[in-house]
Amino acid sequence: MSTSTLEKSPAELHDSYDCIVMGAGPSGSTTATLVAKAGFKVLLVERERFPRRHVGESLMPDIYFVFEKLGILDKLKQSGYAKKVGVQFVNHAGRESAPFLFRWNDPNEWSETWHIPRPEFDQMLFDTAAENGADAAQGVRVLDVLMGGERAVGAKLQFTGADGKTETREIRAKVVVDATGQSAILSSKLGLRRVNPDLKKAAIWGHFKGAKRDTEHGGVYTIVLHTSQRKSWFWYIPQADDVVSIGVVGDNEYMLKGRGTPSEVFFQEVAKCPALQWRMEGSTQVDELVVAKEFSYLTDRSAGDGWTLVGDAWGFIDPVYSSGVFFALKSGELASECIVDALQANDPSAERLGKWVPGFSEKTNWVRKLVHAFYSGGFRVGKFVKEFPHHRGELTDLLVGRVFNDRVGGIFKDLDPFMERMKDELPPEDPNAEPEDADVPALA
Repeated sequence: MSTSTLEKSPAELHDSYDCIVMGAGPSGSTTATLVAKAGFKVLLVERERFPRRHVGESLMPDIYFVFEKLGILDKLKQSGYAKKVGVQFVNHAGRESAPFLFRWNDPNEWSETWHIPRPEFDQMLFDTAAENGADAAQGVRVLDVLMGGERAVGAKLQFTGADGKTETREIRAKVVVDATGQSAILSSKLGLRRVNPDLKKAAIWGHFKGAKRDTEHGGVYTIVLHTSQRKSWFWYIPQADDVVSIGVVGDNEYMLKGRGTPSEVFFQEVAKCPALQWRMEGSTQVDELVVAKEFSYLTDRSAGDGWTLVGDAWGFIDPVYSSGVFFALKSGELASECIVDALQANDPSAERLGKWVPGFSEKTNWVRKLVHAFYSGGFRVGKFVKEFPHHRGELTDLLVGRVFNDRVGGIFKDLDPFMERMKDELPPEDPNAEPEDADVPALA
């Protein structure tokens, strides 16, 4: 349990702030840091205490520029975290693509990133917010968001001391930020969440020591492996200290209904993935397997008078391309710019606070489309690149998170009909089969 020397006690907190950020995950800590850097009074509160275990350990490279704004690039470079240099795909028949190396498209340091342990990483971001002037407190439960009509005006908070005694305070703010992840306190209160019925997924994950890793290309890469029946897929994320994060993802009904314990289900799926079995051979499980329900959802409205949503409170796409942490930090960055503008103008209206949302939704939708392509059954990565080599750069942009520009989008003019054609080629007597000519070639 962390007791950061930067943490504030309830007695040290003010009765009002310019901005209250509820939730100190990547999106909340980013928002708090950047608003505090601009000279405003910020309160950052977190229900749990760091270090906390959390799913999501692989980053998209374009997160580099948010790290630069936060001022933590040097810390990350010196951290010893495993360097992520690319992605590899393994289909249900065990055919492996060549590693999809990010630096092919842009040979600069920002084209590579890290596989990060979330307990340490989230603690770093929390401390960064405090170091930049935010009042930061852990073990704080948000009981309610205070509203003045349609406007958010503060939060009702419950503080728990080391002796177990609780203290409840109402703290006012000009802007309230919901960064409470899938708890989504404010969006739940206002009934804003809209679930994608086609992407109701669940994950079972844990860490293993001594599993195989390939460092031939100057780092490690995320591996995405289909099981033989294509009803689930595994992530394989090598980390520092000879540890690998391994998780299996499938539809909620398939994964969690009537199949036994999470451990039993996990290893039942391992048995359906020979390409994972040999990688795990000789490894040792180092922690308990955890279930995470990875619903894909958005919110009908992401900002209002005096409030805005960031990170998973805004929405969640899917774990397959490791976009979660990147979009959490990016949403925090963009939302903070609008919060600073609103506070400088003394106008925390929905119009000002929500200026970032339409563009962010439009750009992240390209990754959402790629997720749907992954689950469609018709996306053969290597075959597509071989047939449409001019799209390799844009596909790499999508995989590194470089979507906040005008280049992406054109790929789907060819990818959508390609996927339909691939699905049509599957033999009708075996919907899980794959034609022999769909072997995954090297992507170089």
